[in-house]
Parts: sequence; structure tokens; C-alpha cells
Amino acid sequence: MPRINRVDVGGYVYHVLNRANARVQIFDNDKDYQLFESVLIDAKEKFDMRILAYSIMPNHWHLVLYPKNDGELSIFMKWLGNTHTKRWHAVKKTTGEGHLYQGRYKSFICQDDVHLLTLVCYVERNALKANLVKKAENWRWSSVWKRENGTEKETIVRMAG
Repeated sequence: MPRINRVDVGGYVYHVLNRANARVQIFDNDKDYQLFESVLIDAKEKFDMRILAYSIMPNHWHLVLYPKNDGELSIFMKWLGNTHTKRWHAVKKTTGEGHLYQGRYKSFICQDDVHLLTLVCYVERNALKANLVKKAENWRWSSVWKRENGTEKETIVRMAG
């Protein structure tokens, strides 16, 4: 039986997430996090995706995305997931040894502006909630850290325009 297509309407904000297969840790060190960030930057540039917020956790990640046109979210996410998986396996020398993610990404449409603020706070406070840091802005692998500490060149997040 074929999979049901996801909602993928442009002009709406989405909370997108995915978790490692069997919930195992896939981000073990700075290089693993940097690898995902570099793939995220490549995907953003390749598909001109608006990334409003993100957080990369030890065994999963969250993105707040704002695609312009219908169908862009699926294309972006397929490339991001496949490319990250291939590069991760290449670095770990585990090519051909199975899935990295437990399945397709999950996406939830953001209903309104009030929910958007709540969503961005939720995503950026994920590491704080998991007791990985004492302050959300101290989590190196998130958009809040990039806003506080990153350079203009390093900025992944671009507010929608």
C-alpha cells in the first residue's frame, strides 16, 4: 500500500522533526553536529528554504521551516535526510549498514502567529528541557545560539520575507 502524501502547502510554517533509528544517539561529538549543520546549510542554499529555528539534539532534531511554494517542503526534506544519512555513514565508515532515521520526517503545520512564537520557543528550549544546558542560548547546536554567538556568515536562520 503506498504512503499517503504529507501536507505540503507553501506559505505556511511547519514544525519538522526526525529521530534516530531505535532512538540511539547519532550526534556523538562536535563533528557530528557540524556535519548536520553543513548539510542543513547546503539544503537551505540549494532549495532556498526559509529556516526560522532549529535545534539538533543527541538523537533527533527539530526544524521550523517556511516553504514558499507547494511541494518544496517534501523536496527539501528528502534531500536533507538522504544527504545527511549518506554523509553520516561515509564519516562513520558504515555505508550499507542500515537506516539512520526511524522513518520519514514528521511535519506539523503551524496554525497561527501565537502558535509560531510558542513553537520557536519550544524548539530552541529543547536542550534546556533535556537538561543538556542551564540556559537555552548555551546549546551550541541551535538557532538561538547562532543568533547570540554566530557571525553573519554562519547564520542558517533567515526570518521570512
